[in-house]
Amino acid sequence: MGRLAAMRLLANRFAFLSLLIASLALMVLGKADASLIERIRLTVVDAVSPVIEVVFRPASAIADGVNAMRDLATLRSENARLKEENARLMHWQTVARHLDSENRALRTQLNFIPDPDPSFITTRVIGDTGGAFVHSMLVNSGSRDGVRKGQAVLSGEVMVGRIAEVGGRSARVLLLTDINSHLPVMIEGSRARAILTGDNSDRPRLNYLAPNSGAAPGDRIITSGHGGVFPPGMPIGVVSSVQDGIIRVEPFVHRHQLEYVTVVEYGLPGILPPEPPAQGGEGSER
Repeated sequence: MGRLAAMRLLANRFAFLSLLIASLALMVLGKADASLIERIRLTVVDAVSPVIEVVFRPASAIADGVNAMRDLATLRSENARLKEENARLMHWQTVARHLDSENRALRTQLNFIPDPDPSFITTRVIGDTGGAFVHSMLVNSGSRDGVRKGQAVLSGEVMVGRIAEVGGRSARVLLLTDINSHLPVMIEGSRARAILTGDNSDRPRLNYLAPNSGAAPGDRIITSGHGGVFPPGMPIGVVSSVQDGIIRVEPFVHRHQLEYVTVVEYGLPGILPPEPPAQGGEGSER
């Protein structure tokens, strides 16, 4: 037993010494002939790669299985969420169809005269003429394109202002935040009416609101339709703060977000006087 242990210890020392000599030899050979070392390395890698592939194949299969189980769990939760959302949408679709049919029946009974269909053009904002004292913008459409004073200006479905001045090729948009802007609005939930008044800040104020209206942050503000200039129900923003009797409204769209706007003609008579006909021309009297 002692001789066997001595031979094993000698073999271990010889193996360590052999590996050390081989490492030094490879280092020296690598300095002398780098291409030879590279060829040897590639040969060893090519010989060992099948073994490595066989060894790591079970680990790769396990990883793929874990990923498949994770994806399956994600798909199940996503499927449950979509089913719930679909059921909710089907419910609201049924409610909307019922309300639409009921609305049609009531309009027929009341001989309701609907508002005329609106016409619109889409135009590009070409300049921000706003500053500390003015909140307005220029668009590259004018009277030649059908733009006239008093028309509503929308961004998507959100009202952002009205046409204040019209030229032949351009027009100026007075934003709702301008100090000269006064718009009849109401709180969507309580139907309480007020006047949205700009004060050249990013958040206009609600004025002339009834004390018992119960306005609270988060209430949606829409147009009321009073004055006959704009139709009711156009979204504007939400109440952002109620402090010391001052109610501020956060618009859905701010002026720095405006690139393209829609100028809409609703065909409502409103309270604006008709524009006088253009004077001049060959046939005009002096």
